[in-house]
Amino acid sequence: MTRPSVIVRLIVHCMRPSRQPCAFRGAQQTMPCSKFSVVVKPLFGALIGLLIALCNGAALAHETPVAVLDLREIGAGQFTVEWTYSSSRNMELPEAAFPEQCTLEGRLLTCAEPGLLGRLTVERIGISYSGVVVRLHREDMPIQTFTLTAAQPSAIMTPDGKLPLEHVARSFIPLGFEHIMLGVDHLLFVLGLILLVRSTRMLVKTITAFTIAHSLTLAAASLGWVGVPAASVNALIALSIVVVMVEVVELRRGLLPWGAQYPWAVAFGFGLLHGFGFATALTEQGLPPASLPPALLFFNIGVELGQLAFVFLVLACMWAHRTLLAVAPRWAQTSVIYAVGGIAAFWFLTRVSVIVAPPIVLS
Repeated sequence: MTRPSVIVRLIVHCMRPSRQPCAFRGAQQTMPCSKFSVVVKPLFGALIGLLIALCNGAALAHETPVAVLDLREIGAGQFTVEWTYSSSRNMELPEAAFPEQCTLEGRLLTCAEPGLLGRLTVERIGISYSGVVVRLHREDMPIQTFTLTAAQPSAIMTPDGKLPLEHVARSFIPLGFEHIMLGVDHLLFVLGLILLVRSTRMLVKTITAFTIAHSLTLAAASLGWVGVPAASVNALIALSIVVVMVEVVELRRGLLPWGAQYPWAVAFGFGLLHGFGFATALTEQGLPPASLPPALLFFNIGVELGQLAFVFLVLACMWAHRTLLAVAPRWAQTSVIYAVGGIAAFWFLTRVSVIVAPPIVLS
């Protein structure tokens, strides 16, 4: 936990008026820094405070709450109903609406002919949970898995468990988009890559290398070809942010570190690592065995859409800064970089401590 007094002192320092002159390109006169600080410093102070607050909420990796509905056949047309959820938060479970030929009494679901076939709808998805995984255990048949989201809250249960392509797309694209947007560590790494490159061409090359790399390990891990402990992956993802931010600082000092010369190589190497993090989130969503390839494809498309949205947002902010022709004080140009690097180091140490000394779970 970060000491509150340290946070308060840092934010107050950032909001304190500075006597350093603040210039604006193209202006006839130099704007007094006291006026500039009144506008800019509170914004940077608030940003640094927000970044430091992330230490308390995201040290153990981000969480995408998912509820799980297990339907287990115990006889002809009879199933037990059991709700669980993989979230540390105390939230109400969603409600399921079964096909019209089925009746739910307590935890026993009884279905007349033709059995548990037809439309299953889960309500309140997207309010408390990102998605609901429905696992159907039929006698003498493989487990059938359906993933429901706010964009696709219903599933048509069939004897073979195959889902329409549209259903898979509407389920897994939003999940991929939400995962990258809630994944602060992934976004901070992408931010570091943007700050590390020096041309648009190199930025395209770097983001493409990152995309190819995490797509490879995402597919390999999701298909069961490679397995890496999730705790180790999360710790190394935090370390990758630290490494990139150190390279950015060296670049700002006028040096030319290896990472600035070959940012695409940095993106590809660490992208392989981030792909394992994406795979962990994807497997938690419940991959439908009968529709595994399209589910993997659409989840990755959702991740890429979220990543591109973040890149365009950062580039838009940079364009706005250049359009305003404003030159911020020197401290403002590096404070966010140091804040991001420091927070990532805190995440790394916290996640390593969980690996070295796992928390004791009291039964």
